[in-house]
Amino acid sequence: MGTQAADPCGPAVGSSLSWPWASRSQDSGSLVSHVQPGGTSTERNNGSGQAHPDPKTLGHMEVHERVFPHLDMETEVQEKEGRNWTPGTGSSILSALRDLFSITWLNRSKVEKQLQVISVLQWVLSFLMLGVACSIIFMYIFCTDCWLISVLYFTWLVFDWNTPQKGGRRSEWVRNWAVWRYFRDYFPIQLVKTHNLLTTRNYIFGSHPHGIMGLGIFCNFCTEATEVSKKFPGIRTYLATLAGNFRVPVLREYLMSGGICPVNRDTIDYLLSKNGSGNAIIIVVGGAAESLSSMPGKNVVTLRNRKGFVKLALRHGADLVPTYSFGENEVFKQVIFEEGSWSRKVQKLFQKSIGFAPCIFHGRGFFSSDTWGLVPYSKPITTVVGEPITIPKLEHPTQQDIDLYHGIYMESLVKLFDKHKTKFGLLETEVLEVN
Repeated sequence: MGTQAADPCGPAVGSSLSWPWASRSQDSGSLVSHVQPGGTSTERNNGSGQAHPDPKTLGHMEVHERVFPHLDMETEVQEKEGRNWTPGTGSSILSALRDLFSITWLNRSKVEKQLQVISVLQWVLSFLMLGVACSIIFMYIFCTDCWLISVLYFTWLVFDWNTPQKGGRRSEWVRNWAVWRYFRDYFPIQLVKTHNLLTTRNYIFGSHPHGIMGLGIFCNFCTEATEVSKKFPGIRTYLATLAGNFRVPVLREYLMSGGICPVNRDTIDYLLSKNGSGNAIIIVVGGAAESLSSMPGKNVVTLRNRKGFVKLALRHGADLVPTYSFGENEVFKQVIFEEGSWSRKVQKLFQKSIGFAPCIFHGRGFFSSDTWGLVPYSKPITTVVGEPITIPKLEHPTQQDIDLYHGIYMESLVKLFDKHKTKFGLLETEVLEVN
């Protein structure tokens, strides 16, 4: 019987073909070859049990080593460890996953930073557009086959109309959302306590300055991100804002869940007289007028002729507490119009008519801090809560009484500012301008 001659360029009889990066099996000692396209082998047996590379394929081997050096290095490591690796195994998948998740853009710090930006942007957009958007949506639904949804909501709204004036419907679950912690860490925001508050008393906090949106007081008193309930145990905080916000569907529920209420006499009278003790109502004394002066590097408060909150404190015997948010004016840049200009007159007209002044402001962009957008700049905001001023209860306070305690309050606020300004980035020469 004749034997078939072996092709000198083909695989040796009894040899096994394998992948280019495969290694020699240690348990069998069998030959493992580098295979070229078309089935040609880079090694052949000379009959003595030793394998020699085919001269015709030496060039291919050199190219392989230059192009895939990491494969040969991994083969060498695996041979030393006694592992016989073949493609398609779990080790290759795990290695690929490690390479995928080791890419530089996907790291914990960058992901957290983006979450912080998103958390801040959702509040800014809610503040600016949630009310209008929800009103349009309900009007649209009313014109569709699902009109009953709008009817049911607005029917319930009629019966629930006075809830905000009784302190609202706060939700500890909403106040403890993780999104507020990302909100806090973006700037970051902190709350500084200087004195204890008695749970047997009620308080009116004067908040300064307003800034563009009052981000510091919102985070510190309407969420638990800075643990206000632990720093002031037994004290329930209510942030008072424009009553018009509580006439807007869905937005009113969102605001009430954080402990936000209307800034009107009926609401404050109820909270200070019929809601027990341990209530702290935060009033942004400067209001919309103060927001028109908000700009980085400027410490200006509108207070000299704002005395209504002092009168309320005297009527209910609620102690006054000055608070100042250092850095509040730094997070947005605003176009400031000169007094007497037509643009300034339009802003003041809006302020008197609807309670807020339209400001032309900007922050940074969503993707980059080098562009303009609605995301506030990442600047530290620190709200310092000062020493309570004991206020007597006078059912019918005179103007002299109001002026007396208003003066004491102004003096206390200036002292608070001067005592803490150097701790939070201001120079010793900085002064608080009171208008």
